[in-house]
Amino acid sequence: MTTEKISDQIKFAYWVPNVSGGLVTSEIEQRTGWDFEYNKRLAQTAERVGFEYALSQVRYMASYGAEYQHESTSFSLALLGATEKLKVIAAVHPGLWHPAVLAKFGATADHLSGGRFAINVVSGWFAGEFRALGEPWLEHDERYRRSAEFLQAIRKIWTEDDVEFAGDFYRIRDFTLKPKPLNTPERPNPELFQGGNSTAARFNGGNYADWYFSNGKDFDGVTDQLDDLRRIAREARREVRFGLNGFIIARDTEKEARDTLREIVDKANRPAVEGFRDAVQQAGRSTSDGRGMWADSSFEDLVQYNDGFRSQLIGTPEQVAERIVAYKELGVDLILGGFLHFQEEIEYFGEKVLPLVREIEASRAKALV
Repeated sequence: MTTEKISDQIKFAYWVPNVSGGLVTSEIEQRTGWDFEYNKRLAQTAERVGFEYALSQVRYMASYGAEYQHESTSFSLALLGATEKLKVIAAVHPGLWHPAVLAKFGATADHLSGGRFAINVVSGWFAGEFRALGEPWLEHDERYRRSAEFLQAIRKIWTEDDVEFAGDFYRIRDFTLKPKPLNTPERPNPELFQGGNSTAARFNGGNYADWYFSNGKDFDGVTDQLDDLRRIAREARREVRFGLNGFIIARDTEKEARDTLREIVDKANRPAVEGFRDAVQQAGRSTSDGRGMWADSSFEDLVQYNDGFRSQLIGTPEQVAERIVAYKELGVDLILGGFLHFQEEIEYFGEKVLPLVREIEASRAKALV
């Protein structure tokens, strides 16, 4: 099995704004709240208009415009309790979690939500968090090697009894988790996402994850990552799905959308963006081949801190829908969307963009018959 099969329909996720400051490091108005009541309403809206997933962010201390943060796993559990169908992905840091402890939490969350819990393994970019908490800060490739063990260990714990695991970072002896998550043939364990851009991230995604999350990329960047991921997955005789980050600015006219992008960048919080750039570009360039996340990101790219502008999901509903389907035809399985004003723009997306995506998909499928 490989990732080469193109899905019948692309899926949609959104970034949960569980940290303050919105999703762009800019002084532009962002009618987005980070409190639970706002996020509860937002999750219910997203579920109603056709989003299948939500991703809760993880930060443990103030950094680069995010003054306040709600913890990702507990926040995810609360959102699961407030919805009926939405799958919620909690971002977690190996090194700050033990895989067996998270596996226990995840199994409980899975039972409480009827099988809708997932995790995104974030290998870590913010050294200050680890140092503030007295935890060792590993070099880039070592962080991803730890994540590889984390992914392997948690899957074994979720699916096997009497687990034995002997790695360089984790050692587990005769451990059985009861109850297991609500595993099914269609979903043999809660979904495991691996984020990143680097060679090490692609290796982990292809070998150990169910999904690979990419930072924002244009068509060439997506093709490069997909080709590499497919090769790795093919060699491991696995199937891995591909999610792409994109900051979505859908407006009635292209000019309005482009003007909004320009205003976001013009009003960027320059000290915060430059501080973030100094932190993350050192991390990206510290990889053995220099292909880490943010290694070649411009100042404008980093105003949306996961390179979301690069995916160019900016324009009229028709333009955004066409570009989404073009990504799907390259092999993208899911779009992870960020928005300026989350509540109103997710409603707009569900009303104006998503139906066009489904129409284009159906039309293209019919033409192939």
